[in-house]
Amino acid sequence: MKTAFATSDNKTVNDHFGWCRQFAIYDVTPADYTFLMMRDVPEGGDDEVDKIDKRIAAIKDCAIVYCSQIGPVAAARVIRQRIHPIKVAQPEPIDDVLNKMVEVLKKPPIWLRKILERETYIPSPLAGEGQGEG
Repeated sequence: MKTAFATSDNKTVNDHFGWCRQFAIYDVTPADYTFLMMRDVPEGGDDEVDKIDKRIAAIKDCAIVYCSQIGPVAAARVIRQRIHPIKVAQPEPIDDVLNKMVEVLKKPPIWLRKILERETYIPSPLAGEGQGEG
């Protein structure tokens, strides 16, 4: 699952989604994680929506974005693009977040299972339930 981290130092989730200049992109599985690349956000943008859209374009292939803060307008736009924003309470090392994600992916909660199913087209264990024979 591709995951983006708003970071100013390439080591810590420490940047506001709307202000960040770059995202660290990782692929995370239940076994491990792999650094894929740093993605820069293009300069410019006259208004808030344009700035948000540039950041969304930079992470459009990611399922989750971690950041220190994200405003309500940006959060709504990110969610509409089927990217799940997660705010960290305080700056946190990206490696720590990734290690926690690896563990959580071994038995994901329902909200994360839905993202995984959408990404990898894993059949839901609930598919077909509730349908009586007729």
